[in-house]
Amino acid sequence: MRTPVGTYLRTLLAFVLAGVAGGTAHAAEVKALRIWAGPEYTRAVFDVSGPLDYKLFDLSGPDRLVLDLRGSTFSGSYGTPDAKGLLKAVRSGKQGDKDLRVVFDLAQGVRPKSFLLPPAEKLGYRLVLDLYPKNAPPVVKTIEKVLPPGSSRNVLVTIDAGHGGEDPGSIGPSGTHEKIITLAVARELKRLLDKEPGMSAELTRDGDYFIPHKERYQKARDAKADLFVSIHADAFTKPEARGGSVWVLSPRGATSEAARWLADRENRADLVGGVSLDTRENTLAAVLLDLSQGATMEVSQSIAGQVLASMRKVGPTHKNHVESANFIVLRSPDVPSILVETAFISNPAEEKRLKNAAERTKLAEAILEGIRNYYRMAPPPGTWFAANFGRDKASRHVVSRGETLSVIAARHGTSVTALRSANKLARDDVRVGDVLEIPQG
Repeated sequence: MRTPVGTYLRTLLAFVLAGVAGGTAHAAEVKALRIWAGPEYTRAVFDVSGPLDYKLFDLSGPDRLVLDLRGSTFSGSYGTPDAKGLLKAVRSGKQGDKDLRVVFDLAQGVRPKSFLLPPAEKLGYRLVLDLYPKNAPPVVKTIEKVLPPGSSRNVLVTIDAGHGGEDPGSIGPSGTHEKIITLAVARELKRLLDKEPGMSAELTRDGDYFIPHKERYQKARDAKADLFVSIHADAFTKPEARGGSVWVLSPRGATSEAARWLADRENRADLVGGVSLDTRENTLAAVLLDLSQGATMEVSQSIAGQVLASMRKVGPTHKNHVESANFIVLRSPDVPSILVETAFISNPAEEKRLKNAAERTKLAEAILEGIRNYYRMAPPPGTWFAANFGRDKASRHVVSRGETLSVIAARHGTSVTALRSANKLARDDVRVGDVLEIPQG
């Protein structure tokens, strides 16, 4: 090829993992190439046998990106996938006697970012190229609108379909990928929410591509969402585990050993999906410190209680209470956030249920019902719910953490007996998120 017209990007040398002596990368075999296209960037992922040296540079007239892999070989199974996203075509071949060259024909100029990922879960070494549009328009964040007198806004729900792209999530006994189920449920929930009076929804992803955890909840923050709902399909080491569950953030610990196992597995998704190690921001402690104010977590707990109660109507639940664990994706300091495990994809019967569109609709309807019930009881100021349900909200009470029936009775100037009678309670036990009718007079 001719000498590059554009300026050479700096040579990018792959890091060498701890334990590899000498500080140099060895010759590697390139096994496969996969391409994922999202709305914000296009990702190319090479499966390689180990650390390797590579050089990346751009060419113009027409726009191309060139990747030279030093001292490497293609495996016999290597093939070039169809181009998508910012790519028009991909060409691969030998460069000299010992090197490989991959040329990406571009639809437009790009800003490339590359990094080598160490083995994670069932995946080996991967060389990742993330391509961002060079002349991308500036990101416009949602700005809260000033409402005219007498008008009201919708409650906005950000729906997060778990996993995606390089990260398939859990895989069911018959091969169903969690990322496919979560996107189907998320799309159905959005469809239902957009039809619901006073509500609207947005998706963190609407295709098969990877989004890091922090960017997921940041999308809800940027949109000034009222609620963030992350959709998942649980898995466990025992195939008989069954039932849906609803989770909230616990910055201090998990409700059980199984909860710790689940949180650790979900939090590792960034390693599977591929996050550059040199760009991680150590902001988690600050976020958790903000959460110590408690208001966001209390609302999350109340909404989670309503959603779990609705899910019990359409199928079994794993536990009869809201569970908590330290999920990264729930760490928004100012947007109430819940994580819904729709069912156990590792259970053959529940995997079959999740693959059924009618069953997914039932699950989405149950989640919607729980969200709707909460906002009817505790409508945010200025919303359609406040305008239509705010007048009688004093006659209902959403149970918060630490409250007992006697505390609630005293707060509303009534008796425990009257509360039990009005709500048909056999005992004095109440759960966080329960909505109680407060007897008048």
